[in-house]
Amino acid sequence: MPPRQLKFAPEPQVELYKAFDNPFRNALATARTCYSSKGIINDEDIDLDRWGDLARSIYKAGHHTTFQHAHFQFRLSGVSRQFIWSFLHSHPFYNSEQVSQRYVKMQPGNYAIPPLDNDARRLFTETVERQTGAYEKLIEMLMPVAGEAYFSHFPYRRKNAEAWRKDIHKKAMEIARYVLPVATHAYLYHTISGVTLLRYWRMCRSFDAPLEQKIVVEKMVRALIAFDPSYELVLEDPLEEEAFPEQSFFQHVAENEGTARDFIREFDDRLGGRCSLLVDFSARAEETLGRAVREVLGQRSSALTDEEAIRMALDPAVNPLLGESLVLTTHGKLTRALYHPSYTFMKKLSHTADSQDQRHRMTPASRPVLAAHLVDEPDYITPSILENAPEAFALYTDTMESTWESVRRLRSMGVPDEFVLYLLPNAVPIRFTESADLLNLHHKHAMRLCYNAQEEIWRASVDEAEQIRDVHPRIGRFLLPPCAIRHRAGKRPVCPEGDRFCGIKVWQLDLEEYRRSI
Repeated sequence: MPPRQLKFAPEPQVELYKAFDNPFRNALATARTCYSSKGIINDEDIDLDRWGDLARSIYKAGHHTTFQHAHFQFRLSGVSRQFIWSFLHSHPFYNSEQVSQRYVKMQPGNYAIPPLDNDARRLFTETVERQTGAYEKLIEMLMPVAGEAYFSHFPYRRKNAEAWRKDIHKKAMEIARYVLPVATHAYLYHTISGVTLLRYWRMCRSFDAPLEQKIVVEKMVRALIAFDPSYELVLEDPLEEEAFPEQSFFQHVAENEGTARDFIREFDDRLGGRCSLLVDFSARAEETLGRAVREVLGQRSSALTDEEAIRMALDPAVNPLLGESLVLTTHGKLTRALYHPSYTFMKKLSHTADSQDQRHRMTPASRPVLAAHLVDEPDYITPSILENAPEAFALYTDTMESTWESVRRLRSMGVPDEFVLYLLPNAVPIRFTESADLLNLHHKHAMRLCYNAQEEIWRASVDEAEQIRDVHPRIGRFLLPPCAIRHRAGKRPVCPEGDRFCGIKVWQLDLEEYRRSI
């Protein structure tokens, strides 16, 4: 195989677009301010020749908050969805705005090609072109069934159907994208602090996309050093692959195709057909929440019952802060009591759905080394609407079969799994465990129980809300979509989505009545 220093085609593009003024001096100014008797220290007063040793000292001691003040905004293009999922969005300390596959049509040729020899490269590109061709066909094939689903929500719009073709096209495109490979390119704004970029560089050889990670992060670091060379005072080399415990584990465990298959079977059997299974929770969550609210208010239990306390924290009719569009719950003294109850779920989402799920950075998850889940037989998720479109369903399954045939062939040719993974479709399942405190889970459900949310995440959120209602009914009854929260809070309009209203008065439904066709 080609040596690791070879590049992807085309090369990812990295631009440092906006940056803090005097970022490194600012880190030192903030550090010195902590011990200053003369007031706040200014960036301009920092002499690096004099204070460079202080920078190294606080860095080595782990006092990294000083390096967190300065932020850097990068513009990235020609990066794969696999790299974004595996690395850029696998932690909470960033902000990204990237092109959406739900609403922006993928153009032919926009995909990353890893360094492969001629035969493997030919097979890789032929497979991606076949996936892209299926994507184009599926969009058109799904238009009729997407249209029926759309007009079932908006029957009065059927009289002027052509005016709504663009909206229906987006619905069809949202489903068709499941066949696209995770090698598909994206472009995005990505903003991080200085310490996060230093961590990126240190961690860039981790699973699952070490080559692309190193290429992109090295370009980010070079841009940073060009902007402020002072960062070289603390810049460490990337960790070697052997430093990661996952790598050490796989080096000492014999490869066994049956291991991944057995894991997948065991995981899916335990899910029992759910997208998300509640596997652990705070046993006394309702009592703990009630007590925490009383502590905030200085009330004894005889003066404020658990039922009353829970309503004060979670019922929008009692706590109007919950109906605010600008999320204020982390700033409210009373709603911070929601931090104490917690819930843990086993989840199975497609790569494309999980790429959205992981954007909820305060509901963290232990996502897999994807290569450890790779099997030679088709393993994918099928959107439910395809059940109503037999021809589209046949094309979808044929595309999945042919994709995994290419996976098998690439692996038999000795292509490393790192590069084989780029050929997997958006539909490939991600199996993982996710935990959340109630405060952040409440916000997530308020976003993802909305009928405009991506269908899989919506279904997972319904699963979660149902199961929480079963174990903690006084809490679970208030896990609601945004329209239901606003309705109880007396906010108008009830739906905050404006022209994007889903067409269903969900605030009038109970959870058991939630149904979606697309």
